[in-house]
Amino acid sequence: MSIEQYIQTVGQQARAASRAMARADSNAKNTALRAIAAAIRREASVLVAANREDLAAAVTAGLEPALLDRLTLSEKGVATMAEGVEQVAALDDPIGEVSDLKYRPSGIQVGRMRVPLGVVGIIYEARPNVTADAAALCLKSGNAAILRGGSEAIRSNRAIAALVHEGLTSAGLPPAAVQVIDTTDRAAVGHLITMREYVDVIVPRGGKGLVSRLLAESRIPMIQHLDGNCHVYIDDHADPEKALQIIENAKTQRYGTCNTAESLLLARSVAGDLLPLIAAMLTDRGVELRGCPETLAIVSTAWPATEEDYAREYLAPIISVKLVAGLDEAIEHINVYGSHHTDAIVSENYTAAMRFLREVDSASVMVNASTRFADGFEYGLGAEIGISTDKIHARGPVGLEGLSCQKWIVLGNGEVRA
Repeated sequence: MSIEQYIQTVGQQARAASRAMARADSNAKNTALRAIAAAIRREASVLVAANREDLAAAVTAGLEPALLDRLTLSEKGVATMAEGVEQVAALDDPIGEVSDLKYRPSGIQVGRMRVPLGVVGIIYEARPNVTADAAALCLKSGNAAILRGGSEAIRSNRAIAALVHEGLTSAGLPPAAVQVIDTTDRAAVGHLITMREYVDVIVPRGGKGLVSRLLAESRIPMIQHLDGNCHVYIDDHADPEKALQIIENAKTQRYGTCNTAESLLLARSVAGDLLPLIAAMLTDRGVELRGCPETLAIVSTAWPATEEDYAREYLAPIISVKLVAGLDEAIEHINVYGSHHTDAIVSENYTAAMRFLREVDSASVMVNASTRFADGFEYGLGAEIGISTDKIHARGPVGLEGLSCQKWIVLGNGEVRA
């Protein structure tokens, strides 16, 4: 069977399975999810062993540290993955929910019903936990999923997929509701993103190269996310202790995630006191600072920042630093150089915080909290299919609601239009 024939078969099976999933009741879906979570916990050692094989191959292939970090699946990571699936099972099922039902003068009732999207294709790199997260969210929202993970995670993804199929079968649901593309051939992606007859939406989770390719080649609507140049702005009225804690966590907890802070802005009025403390803390943790001329005058170990640095997602222990006059300049800088992903202000001034929330044009905007909280799990979505920086259909962490849409429904009693 050629790659094209294989992907066509996967698409046909997904379309058929999507109809069965749209009919499935909440009990069947939750039974499958709980069985998947139990299987993940039971087979934790098997999953970790498969992941070690992927990691060994990735190291040999010279994969970058940020991607190695995303690829790694520890025992703790397996437990978190299972917990995420259980959280999705515990969420209310949005499918079939009727809202805004109102009588019209004609006598009919008009409202909207939430329904699945149909078949969701997810294309992602490195992270094997996405396989479980995507399967759980698509399952609960009544969709079928076609998952195309990166070649570097093929063994991990196969192992997780086997457990997902076990859970679906135990609940009487079609295993084809979640299919992992079982080839590392890049041509598979090209075929997947043009099958409009079988796939309703594509969700890319990867670097700029992947997303740029899909934007150029896909014939299917996308829920997209390009990159995460996230900012922390320390305002004139910032609490110094909060500022240190937040920037430390936002930048150094993990370097390879899209919600890691890549840019630091400080109001000039507090930079003299705060920047040396922040720079010392970041330098102690191995972070390189690239700053504006004013930053270089305060921090002797900082490197000069270029224009490109302010717009860059490093995914590494590097951060750009710029001093600004105040809130207006900070908001302007973020809206120009940011990626509209996640940005935070540290301030005790209510008016400044509310202006920041209103005027920063990003999917998640935070006050006195680390950007690392921009995550479906932390937002109570159970997991996420991705983080969208689009404005149409879904924005920010995409959970069950983002994987569904609404259709109009009309309830009548024999009414006819005059």
